[in-house]
Amino acid sequence: MHPRIFHEFERICSERHTGDSVLEIGAVPSDDSLLCMESLKNARLKVGINIDGPYTYKDFEIFEMNANDMSYFNNEMFDTVVSNAVLEHDRFFWKTISEMKRVIRPGGLIVIAVPGYRKLQIEKIFSRLERVSVFRRFLLNPLGLVFSSTLTFQVHNHPGDFYRFSPQAVREVFFEGMRDVDIYSVMIPPRIIGAGIKA
Repeated sequence: MHPRIFHEFERICSERHTGDSVLEIGAVPSDDSLLCMESLKNARLKVGINIDGPYTYKDFEIFEMNANDMSYFNNEMFDTVVSNAVLEHDRFFWKTISEMKRVIRPGGLIVIAVPGYRKLQIEKIFSRLERVSVFRRFLLNPLGLVFSSTLTFQVHNHPGDFYRFSPQAVREVFFEGMRDVDIYSVMIPPRIIGAGIKA
């Protein structure tokens, strides 16, 4: 995990107060696990799931489980659910989102990060320069396709790589029906991080 992403999760979880029980979707047995965040050090229950496993690492267990079906966990069992760089690999990510919302308590926090896309920043510069007719005729026309495209994270197959998400998708699909939703776009290519509270 990139340190910037880990830092953003740490910041969000510290500011939003995570509670006593935490579930990480896609947990790994290393210090890169979100369960190793300083903001979670006082959690009484830290559990991870992954399609690989099981593992024990430091003060948490990682169960071998597909996040599309987390029926092993009771409804409203966790105060916080976190997930980084998982849903793009999940062919049925909407099932995982539904399960996250099922296992989180009312008032609980969900934080999700996924690779996203956005327009190139240089587009703003070129939109100002396109008013100059010579510039528009000789440079913008051939490069128009490049500067009207979007930038995204490279394909990384493990076990597959199916999706990239817009900030709108994260807000309106992942966090539909939730309150106090914040969406952040960090790094280039962008990683979209959403955080929200179960109503």
